[in-house]
Amino acid sequence: MKKILKIAVVLWASTLATAAWCKDDPAAGATLYATHCTACHGADRAGMPGAFPALTDVGKRLQPAEIKEKISKGGGLMPPFSHLTQQEIDDIASYLAK
Repeated sequence: MKKILKIAVVLWASTLATAAWCKDDPAAGATLYATHCTACHGADRAGMPGAFPALTDVGKRLQPAEIKEKISKGGGLMPPFSHLTQQEIDDIASYLAK
């Protein structure tokens, strides 16, 4: 019985550790945004009218899943950022949703 309890505790702890590690990180998203997005959307996320949309209120216009899909697949003039990991995409989307 003790062995089963130990295994259950270890599995539960590893689940919590994984969940904590995978949380969206807006601060990391800000750094990633500065690296991958500012050339077109600007450091202030104001974009360039007629060419690149402003991202200042993108969280009001798009659902988080839509933001993530746009980052990974691109669209219009925006190239796909398929080289980013899912965690990086989640972090950027979390930053943009603020």
